[in-house]
Amino acid sequence: MKNLELYLEKLIEWRAKHISNRHYVYILSVLVGLMSGLAAVVLKNTVYYTHYFLTKGFEIGSWNLLYLLYPLFGIILTVYVVSYLAKENITHGISRVLQAISKHNGHLKKHDNYSSMIGSTLTVGFGGSVGLEAPIVMTGASMGSSIARVLKLDYRTTVLLIACGAAGAISGIFRAPIAGVVFALEVLMLDLTMASLIPLLLASIAGTSMATLLMGQSVLFTFAPANQFLYSNLPLYIGLGVFAGLVSVYFTRMNHFLEDSFNKIHSNWTRMALGGLGVSVLIFLFPPLFGEGYVPLKELLTGTGNSLASGSVFYGIQDNAWLFTGFILLIMLLKVVAMSLTTGAGGVGGVFAPSLFVGGLSGFFFARAINVSGLLHVPETNFALAGMAGVMAGVMHAPLTAIFLIAEITGGYDFFIPLMVTATIGYMTNSRFEPHGVYSKRLAEKGDLTTHNKDKAILSRMKIDELIEKNFNIIGPNDYLGSLVREISKSERNVFPVVDRQNRFFGVVFLNDVRNIIFKHELYGKVFVKDIMYMPDPLVELGESMESVAQKFHDTQHYNLPVLDKGEYVGFVSRANVFSAYREMLKDTSED
Repeated sequence: MKNLELYLEKLIEWRAKHISNRHYVYILSVLVGLMSGLAAVVLKNTVYYTHYFLTKGFEIGSWNLLYLLYPLFGIILTVYVVSYLAKENITHGISRVLQAISKHNGHLKKHDNYSSMIGSTLTVGFGGSVGLEAPIVMTGASMGSSIARVLKLDYRTTVLLIACGAAGAISGIFRAPIAGVVFALEVLMLDLTMASLIPLLLASIAGTSMATLLMGQSVLFTFAPANQFLYSNLPLYIGLGVFAGLVSVYFTRMNHFLEDSFNKIHSNWTRMALGGLGVSVLIFLFPPLFGEGYVPLKELLTGTGNSLASGSVFYGIQDNAWLFTGFILLIMLLKVVAMSLTTGAGGVGGVFAPSLFVGGLSGFFFARAINVSGLLHVPETNFALAGMAGVMAGVMHAPLTAIFLIAEITGGYDFFIPLMVTATIGYMTNSRFEPHGVYSKRLAEKGDLTTHNKDKAILSRMKIDELIEKNFNIIGPNDYLGSLVREISKSERNVFPVVDRQNRFFGVVFLNDVRNIIFKHELYGKVFVKDIMYMPDPLVELGESMESVAQKFHDTQHYNLPVLDKGEYVGFVSRANVFSAYREMLKDTSED
């Protein structure tokens, strides 16, 4: 281990002499992108072949009892494997990345390099109704964080490599390099500068290249619209945007409600049983809910959507237009329930793929309802694609990511206008009801959403114990004025904390308050310190957040605040010191 550390130190020294910082970041961004793309390939292939092995031989025209077993078994296996590997809840990977950037200087735990991949393989491979994108993003971000930590890089570069991991993961999954860059900028809220844009582009290109090299042109999900966009349908796309936005509100709130309900259950067994059995029953009744949902989604887009009823107890309704339209609506609504039950039970996965699935079904349902009514005839596949963008934009509060992702997986930008219209209106409709996207909603409720606010982000990284000043001469409450005068003569500060022998804090004496008596020698042995001190307000508790401390400085206009640890004196924190540290951290965060 020591030899490895020495080798790394020599490597870092050699790099400093021969490679500029800018080119060093470029090299690391490509490395992180390649690793993220490789992670995407490994995870997607593992889950694909697990699906294939488990469902091979299932009959199309009849129900399959194994759907009742697979998801429950996968969740139980996931919970036990993850509890051994990570010993913590590793769901909601993208939210955890945001929290690491906000609260932990961009440092993710070592197990995040592999635990999300293993957990999501078991969950989704056995049919859990969640997506793989968040675990892959988590893995890519963790790889970037690990490289930065090993190479002792600063906070700004660490966050940039985390974003490169996320960009490489998204671009590798969908062969969509622009969407990968936009995702990192829009969801992780990275500053858009040339210093960040070039590494993100390099990481996205590397991730896409790695995935394409290993899996061919159709990495996961590609589709070319068969019907040309008609401007006469633009009002309908506006209506679809409103509908998709409302669906995204349902998506966010139902997910939030169900997961909160599961969090109130303290028994792991109870959570696994309720969630696992619930998912299994839903998948047994509605097989399209099995796994991520990309296979049935592609069936919709290729004009074979009626096959969604295959293998279910509803197989006979596929020839009835109205019943099948209702069946689509039911799957669309229940996908959110199945997803929330999966994660609530302890499964590992994300909302990225479910939001695309629900969006695709929303657009298909919207168009099918119009066609069945006989009023108009609209292209169902085009509306399904636009619906994907609309729901995703609302759920994630990331309209640009939704627009560019669907544009890239459709192989061109001929469909750009309806995507822009539907995604923008979907986002605006959702924002009317939900101020935060699904990734940031819980963090915002806890007050931990600081990536979207630079002031909060910087203050959250500052620690009170690193800013405490202790060069203050203390005085006892029962000491006389003469003792205080002697301390004044030896001190360079104008504040004197009053502390007893047990280090209990009683108050402070300000030099300005006693100037009128410090030269009255006749009072030196008569006036006690406790008679001229006062208790300042407010006080700062050791471990208190810097955002709270900054607010106290703002409210009181004080220059120094005493810091206590459960009533015991620790030192003082000064406005000047806090402001100086803030400026240095701001420079470290934003400098190009």
